[in-house]
Amino acid sequence: MAKPKLDKDLKRLSRLEYGLQETGRGLLPVTLCVLFLVLTGLAVASMFGFGAQWAIVIAASVVGGYMALNIGANDVANNMSPAVGSRALTIVTAVIIAAICEAAGAIIAGGDVVTTVSSRIIDPQAIGDPEVYVRSMIAALFAAALWINIATLIGAPVSTTHSVIGGVLGAGVMAAGFGAANWSMVMQIVASWVISPVFGGVVAAVFLAYIERSILNAHDKVAAARVRVPILVGIMAGAFGTYLQMKGLSQLMPVPFWLALTIGALIGVLFWLLSRPYVGQRVQIMENHKNSIGSLFTIPVIGGAALLSFAHGSNDVANAVGPLAAIYAAVAEGGWGQEVELPFWILLIGALGIAVGLLLYGPKLIRTVGSKITKLNRVRAFCVTLSAGITVIIASALGLPVSSTHIAIGSLFGVGFLRELLVNWSLSNSRTQTNVNGDPEKLKRRYLVRRSHMFTIIAAWLITVPATAAIAAVIAFALGLTGWIDFV
Repeated sequence: MAKPKLDKDLKRLSRLEYGLQETGRGLLPVTLCVLFLVLTGLAVASMFGFGAQWAIVIAASVVGGYMALNIGANDVANNMSPAVGSRALTIVTAVIIAAICEAAGAIIAGGDVVTTVSSRIIDPQAIGDPEVYVRSMIAALFAAALWINIATLIGAPVSTTHSVIGGVLGAGVMAAGFGAANWSMVMQIVASWVISPVFGGVVAAVFLAYIERSILNAHDKVAAARVRVPILVGIMAGAFGTYLQMKGLSQLMPVPFWLALTIGALIGVLFWLLSRPYVGQRVQIMENHKNSIGSLFTIPVIGGAALLSFAHGSNDVANAVGPLAAIYAAVAEGGWGQEVELPFWILLIGALGIAVGLLLYGPKLIRTVGSKITKLNRVRAFCVTLSAGITVIIASALGLPVSSTHIAIGSLFGVGFLRELLVNWSLSNSRTQTNVNGDPEKLKRRYLVRRSHMFTIIAAWLITVPATAAIAAVIAFALGLTGWIDFV
């Protein structure tokens, strides 16, 4: 009788030990994030002191660090997920590469001057009081960070730019009334909810259809790959050459659009010439099979993901530290303008925060985006990555507002729905049905874009601006900003 009781006690002890281990592992990232925020606050305090004048800057720096952590945990996943989903990179390698490239992009090409999001959404002069302006920016920044944190927990990639815009809108309206908002800009943002994913999806699907038709379904796949893969590599190199000039290096070497396109075209030709002998040598030992051909896209997928991360770090770091820079300018200079100086210490907070957030929490969303929306291989991952660069270029030429997050997810939807269309078409052929190995309906379901994840993501997109605006308004009200009530 004693032995069964002892076994039960041992099992309970094992479950308790396992539970404590899991709790400990879950608390470690949180502890490291808190440590990063504490060190951020102490570092800023060591520069300016703990006086009342700089207390608001110290608090804003901590909130800015929290925002950067959340950008790293959420937004960066879109760049690396195709490489991980196609197994071109392991999750650990992808996170390390992304963290290095994001930090490098932010520090090297983050820029010395930023046009604050607040000045495009809310007229600063309508607020009037610098102290009210500072408090509204803190409310906006904290609301955006909180919303991105919530989205990461439910596994939904959202646009950090839209989150900041919603926060600025809500806090600004609470501080100065509806008349202070630039509603035409808000309407452009709403339009980008449709433009970005549709553009990204169409571009990705077009390239996938071309590769399927001209290479993967060709009778002699090896011969087709020898000719066409270098062309595709050249297109990707040219697209990213142009993309980096427009978005990634614009602060270091701003160039007009036509010159960026010209330089990008020259880069594309150079990489086409360089890749021809490499591809020619590789295909000599390849089998005439789709999987063999797909391996030719491994290096372009990895290179494209790294360049996307660099461009994201240089371009989107302002989402984390732009409002912080505006707060610092208001406190240090007693005013604000269309552009504010971006000191290196603020840039460093954004760069390190994004890298730390990515390392600690990025893998979860990378797996979601890379494998749970639709199944990826190297070819499809190449199309998704290429689409990100080309779509930004097209949208910039047409003057259309787009979101890099929505482009990346839209590209995944595009390749997924094209696969679904092709499979449905092949299964509708009676000859194909008789030769399908297994249940046709089961095979068909494998190729579907997972609707549950799709609807979760779309819902998060739609409510990002109103949700962050509402959260920011509540925080602003708690901070004593009641301009909207006075306005009414």
